Amino acid sequence: MKLMKKFFSQTARPEGRLGKLMLSTMNSSHAALADWGMKYLPETDAGQVIDLGCGGGRNAGELLKKYPSAHVTAVDHSELSVRKSREYNSESIRQGRCTVIQSDIAGLGLDDSCFDIATAFETVYFWDTERCFAEVFRILKDGGYFLICNESDGTDRTAGQFEKIIDGMKLHTAEDLAGRLYQAGFAEVKGWHHHKKPWIAVLARKGERP
Repeated sequence: MKLMKKFFSQTARPEGRLGKLMLSTMNSSHAALADWGMKYLPETDAGQVIDLGCGGGRNAGELLKKYPSAHVTAVDHSELSVRKSREYNSESIRQGRCTVIQSDIAGLGLDDSCFDIATAFETVYFWDTERCFAEVFRILKDGGYFLICNESDGTDRTAGQFEKIIDGMKLHTAEDLAGRLYQAGFAEVKGWHHHKKPWIAVLARKGERP
């Protein structure tokens, strides 16, 4: 039980041997969820995109494909994740289309209003949402979008067991996330549930409220 808890806690901040093992499966295990969630991103000529909590870097790579004119910044607070993401996206980094940085989401140190799109896949469980959503709001341009995609809708029993095992993990319903996003200043929030699985996608837009 102790080893299992230690392993699954690597989802929050991969490090050491167990972190490497976790990262080796993260790109493939989250791929279907991420691809489903990305369908709800707007079709736009985005110039600057940021993936927050980038893990193994696969989703940043998919964002580069979805927005071929964009520069994608991938961020994670885990040094191990940053190394893995740089390895995964090495060609795009060489081409000047991708940057991977190590940072906490609550204090990114990036310019105000510089991104068209921000994404967060399987990561907000571990965020201080008040501080982090405010930071995402700050770095987005007016009219910019923030997509959150989670495997758990906050009510499924399996995820509830992981919440008990993993320190600092907090599940959220789509409605809860929407309320927190409005509180952070977002003008419009939409949510979707997968028709078979407890997956949720929440898309918030920065702008003036109607």
